Amino acid sequence: MAEDDPLLGHGRQIIVREDWLGLTEEPILEPGLPIVDPHHHLWERAGGHSYLLPQLLSDTASGHDIRATIFVQCGEMYRASGPADEQSLGETEFVTGAAAVSASGRHGPTRACAGIIGMVDLTLGDRVEPLLDKHRAIAGGRFCGIRNRTAWHASPDVTSNLVMKPPGPLEHPSFAEGARRLAKQGLPLDVWAYHTQLPHVVKLAKAVPELTIVVDHVGGPLGIGPFRGRHAEVYPEWKQRMMELAALPNVRVKLGGLTMFVNGFDFHKKPKPPGSEELAKTWAPYIEPCIEAFGADRCMFESNFPVDKGQCSYPVLWNAFKRLTASAGADEKTALYSGTAMRTYGLDRLPAALAVDLQAR
Repeated sequence: MAEDDPLLGHGRQIIVREDWLGLTEEPILEPGLPIVDPHHHLWERAGGHSYLLPQLLSDTASGHDIRATIFVQCGEMYRASGPADEQSLGETEFVTGAAAVSASGRHGPTRACAGIIGMVDLTLGDRVEPLLDKHRAIAGGRFCGIRNRTAWHASPDVTSNLVMKPPGPLEHPSFAEGARRLAKQGLPLDVWAYHTQLPHVVKLAKAVPELTIVVDHVGGPLGIGPFRGRHAEVYPEWKQRMMELAALPNVRVKLGGLTMFVNGFDFHKKPKPPGSEELAKTWAPYIEPCIEAFGADRCMFESNFPVDKGQCSYPVLWNAFKRLTASAGADEKTALYSGTAMRTYGLDRLPAALAVDLQAR
């Protein structure tokens, strides 16, 4: 039976409470530092829990200098009919529309969804490339990668996002073949896997060395279900696996996603949301070793909003990251906050009409 928490909503994600988040406010640190947020979602939910372009732009306009964002697949607005393998084109259509609205400049300077990471089932083998072509035809230069639904653990207390029979696509014999097709088109693969699945990510990275793999959410250290209250026991295994991934030059990592329900830090249960000092202290053991092992040129900070918004606000989240990099040099900060994301997802190669401006303002 899954863990019971009255603050869990759709998909066992923590419900966003704007009034609660407003209880912790801080001055913006380094407000002039350009940021590309490489990981967020958009979705429509009942009961006031939607996170669409207006909500995203409200967050990106809350004080930090967010120049652009990258949308990551979340199964939203799939086509209701047509071939099953093409239904995810609906999500790319939906997000491309949001990107066009943002690019008009009528809603502020942030270029939302400047990159779009979509969904194509990589177990489809030679059918992968025609599907990639269709996504690109819809999104144009904005289409910049793929993510499959891969997060899974055998415990019913751990949230899974699989649509395929467990253990899911990471262990499917055809997945690496589909990944090779993705690499052939020069597109990276985002992987959302729990720390218990990281050996499969290592295996994939070695099997397809020509593919750029981006490990989401610092490799998913679990803190719920059988791992509840066992952060100290999980940590050595998580770190060992991340160091194995860091040794592989085709792997990059997103730094964030640590205020999800699955991490088990439970900030959402406190009277007030955490401040950036508390977050930075909690996150440092996970983020600092990644930066040291992968190097700034293979790391990028992410918001993972609105999923992480259940436990902290957008301004506080980026303040926490900035506290963690207070002693970093200018080149390191550029890489961590914009450069790695720009290069990984090809935003530095967009045509002039879609280009992201990172010049000083």
